[in-house]
Amino acid sequence: MTERFSVTYHVRGAPADIEARAQAIAVEQSVEMPIAAIRDQTVLSEIVGRVERIEDLGDGAFAVRVGLATATVGDDAGQLLNMVFGNTSLHDDVVLSDIAIPHSLIQAFGAPRHGIAGLRSRLGLPRRALTASALKPQGLPSHALAGLAEQMARGGLDFVKDDHGLADQSYARFAERLRACAAGVAAGARASGHPTRYVPSLSGNLDQLRTQATLALDQGLDCALVAPMICGFATLQALVREFPELAWLAHPSMGGAARIAPELLIGKLFPLLGADAVIFPSFGGRFGYSRQTCRRLADNARRGDAMRAALPVPAGGTTLDRTREILDFYGPDTMLLIGGNLLLARERITAETERFTDAVAAHVFA
Repeated sequence: MTERFSVTYHVRGAPADIEARAQAIAVEQSVEMPIAAIRDQTVLSEIVGRVERIEDLGDGAFAVRVGLATATVGDDAGQLLNMVFGNTSLHDDVVLSDIAIPHSLIQAFGAPRHGIAGLRSRLGLPRRALTASALKPQGLPSHALAGLAEQMARGGLDFVKDDHGLADQSYARFAERLRACAAGVAAGARASGHPTRYVPSLSGNLDQLRTQATLALDQGLDCALVAPMICGFATLQALVREFPELAWLAHPSMGGAARIAPELLIGKLFPLLGADAVIFPSFGGRFGYSRQTCRRLADNARRGDAMRAALPVPAGGTTLDRTREILDFYGPDTMLLIGGNLLLARERITAETERFTDAVAAHVFA
């Protein structure tokens, strides 16, 4: 018997039509043709999607659970996305809500190689929450970004990452920026005595990403940042396989463009592809995620569903004044990322960074 895995969609429609709508999704996401035209009995019994459950959520919304054949995915991360939401994503009344990821797909895909435990081990920090900030703004030359990176590292941050918008622009070419910022962070780490990690943002096509990852390793780095919705699922899968020494941080850019529930996309799928830490916009910032969404997302990442636990990284307009609130909400297995609010300190950036890192280190969890 072919293994199946369950995919849940939230569908808006009339009660009288929902059974037919559910069946249409099951067919669309499996064989994409009229069932009456299929003569092969194996396809009919093993491959055609099955409606497993329909639940009325109220207000014209329904949760539709469909069973899809795991064999249709193979071991290709891009094909997984295609099979669970490819054509159906073109219907604006459907949201991809959840996937029950089977163990066979966890084995076939990258999944986190390092996860929370690996990141903690690199820093020698077994208990407290972790800290991070981002190098901004776009337009600064490499030497200015490197100076900022050194000041942040002197303040004792655990991770100093490139802003995801830093790529290979003329004002800060990747290779030049990588060398300069790696040296800046290393100098700051020597001054503080804390092993701050520099996390470069990788971008471009697969060949360019491979070259950039190799350059990062050549500089002695052990972390890198990518945006899976920009580079592609299969590309991240390839990078994780080819560069197992690197811990991968996933950025959520374009994550809201596909009507996939963020607690699934960022909390489950990014780790499945190999992300060791997942950045997401926390409640109360400049994005619209609710506390409930953030809770589910963080829980999904840390639970792992038989994978290594990935580290949730709440960000997106958080402030120093909210450090206690955010840590109380997410708990110690969290990396708190504060960017623009920290940069407001300008010439006092090292002192403000120290205030941030001290607050996180001193926080007592209930």
